[in-house]
Amino acid sequence: MKIATAAYPLSFLDSWAQYEDKLHDWVADAVQNSAELLVFPEYGAMELATLDGAETAGNLERSLFAVSDRLGEADAVHARLASEYGVTILAASGPAAYDLPEGVTRPVNRARLFAPDCAAGVQDKQIMTRFEAEVWYVAPGGPLQLFDTALGRIGVLICYDSEFPLLGRALADADLILVPSVTEAISGFSRVQIGARARALENQCVTVMSSVVGAAEWSEAVDVSVGAGGIFGPPDRGFPETGIFAQGEINQPGWTYAEVDLAQVAEVRRDGGVLNRRDWQHQLGRDGAVTITPLKAEMG
Repeated sequence: MKIATAAYPLSFLDSWAQYEDKLHDWVADAVQNSAELLVFPEYGAMELATLDGAETAGNLERSLFAVSDRLGEADAVHARLASEYGVTILAASGPAAYDLPEGVTRPVNRARLFAPDCAAGVQDKQIMTRFEAEVWYVAPGGPLQLFDTALGRIGVLICYDSEFPLLGRALADADLILVPSVTEAISGFSRVQIGARARALENQCVTVMSSVVGAAEWSEAVDVSVGAGGIFGPPDRGFPETGIFAQGEINQPGWTYAEVDLAQVAEVRRDGGVLNRRDWQHQLGRDGAVTITPLKAEMG
């Protein structure tokens, strides 16, 4: 299978037609290069707020709900493109209104997966960054999903989620883990990339990182984004020695591509040089406990 992962610049949109044309061009370009799985980044849907004007796009609270109001229409475009081109698409995540148990409605950060047979699923971000929790008041959403697709079993860890091993371990049966991201500095990009590579190592699977790139001066939230696409696996038999299938150039918009054979995932799990996925239970000892042991004076 050929994977395409995006380094995606946000646009100030003049019309809905411009948005549709942009998505069509991106998907058509990936399909022309024989991609079967297309991965867009976290909060790439924030450009939809510009359709309500600069004042709304520049207002943190109003921009969240402006995007939420248009996600249904955006989903219809993605579903149509997935069906028309016969590809699987992870749409750029965006805020979706969500009724919390406390009786209030707040946005969650939601990615949506579309298959060519019109099947679809959603994955909400599990753990909020400080900006999301303390400034935007974006809430954690529904639980982790593992999608059984014609391409294989697919999980999604949105950006910060990829930095938590237990979330990755919950997706231990995934062949592919998709990591849509947006980060404002090399440090943030590096954290997510390290997380994506670590999840590929410990689960002996393929991870796919996408990024928002470039400036969006109209937004207080995603005004500057630094990143690149990347496709990773365990550095083991049947995989690149570095674990890197492909890595895009920082802040260079476009697709990063890699050919991946998921039969190698099953094989490395069965007979890899190491068996991280199988041996997970040994990382903290048999019962998961850690013994605190004081140092003793050296015996003379």
